[in-house]
Amino acid sequence: MKRIMLSGGGTGGHIYPALAIARAVKKRYPDVEIAYIGTEKGLESKIVPKEGNIQFYTVEIQGFRRSLSWENVNTIRKFLRAVRKSKQYIDEFKPDVVVGTGGYVSGPAVYAAHQMGIPTLIHEQNVVLGLTTKFLSRFVDVVAISLEESQKYLSRAHRILFTGNPRATEVVQANAAAGRKSLGITDPHRPIILIFGGSRGAKAINEAVLQMIPRMKELPQVQFVYVTGEVHYEEIRAKIPHDDCPNLDVLSFIYNMPDVLAATYLVVGRAGASTLAELTSLGLPSILIPSPYVTNNHQEANARWLEEQGASKMLLESECNGESLWEELKKIIENTEVHHAMSEAARRLGRPQAAEVLVDELEKIALTRVS
Repeated sequence: MKRIMLSGGGTGGHIYPALAIARAVKKRYPDVEIAYIGTEKGLESKIVPKEGNIQFYTVEIQGFRRSLSWENVNTIRKFLRAVRKSKQYIDEFKPDVVVGTGGYVSGPAVYAAHQMGIPTLIHEQNVVLGLTTKFLSRFVDVVAISLEESQKYLSRAHRILFTGNPRATEVVQANAAAGRKSLGITDPHRPIILIFGGSRGAKAINEAVLQMIPRMKELPQVQFVYVTGEVHYEEIRAKIPHDDCPNLDVLSFIYNMPDVLAATYLVVGRAGASTLAELTSLGLPSILIPSPYVTNNHQEANARWLEEQGASKMLLESECNGESLWEELKKIIENTEVHHAMSEAARRLGRPQAAEVLVDELEKIALTRVS
């Protein structure tokens, strides 16, 4: 492959898999040229340019409202304009293959490539398909899925490939020693319980942890690492008396999350696609508290699936408080057999070679254009 074009945006769950694919392609083909179609105001406009070796194009696009709305007429107009714009970018860049990783921004790019006869692949990270994947699945050459459960929603796809999430390939290479060092934890045998709710934090998780803090002293052998999210940090920090809990570290954000995860014993967090990829690639037991505010309630489907496989315990926000979260934590921390069983179940679900498998597939479909 000489050139590859990627598109995906809206959330890190769509952007990071795209970048993982880009890095895997670059590793195999050092001279490959990479382009990315995103939006000017989306998260991708801040993250992708930092890679330094990706040409970034922008289109104007917005998502469909799931309820009947006149705004959807405007969405269709923007989609058609974005398709035309994407065709211009594709004609200029001349990619061998175009890849979409979800979010409404990838819709015009991949659809334009299909109309131009360029090989296409889309990657779905969640159990339940997003609207973009549903729409594109009937047009693209390949639909790659992170979780086998997604297959039942893809009756119109030409080809389905179970790859896993390419984010897993990067996380499995993380350095646990570096993760411990960054947290200032010198004892390599001290269990770390990592609690987080995403980059902006999660109010429900924060409230449950605040209620739970007085109980943490009951497990002095454990180090709790609580990531509040930058938005909530000052407020939360002010509510915790200084030195009230010596085995608790409160952080606003973690920049080296893969390394910290590699050093972690148990995770408490949301159930986004990237989180599932990280947990399963590292064989990490978890307590998942899915966000009820995401499209199609896909995080609950993710968490429920992981729980059914024995790799996690799901707590709905409506069930989550300091007492319920503490009880679930203790069940796992104090029973090594339970922890081991969950770890093995998570590891069985992991696809640490996901990025490499995707590059293999991109090679195959790129050849269809050459032939």
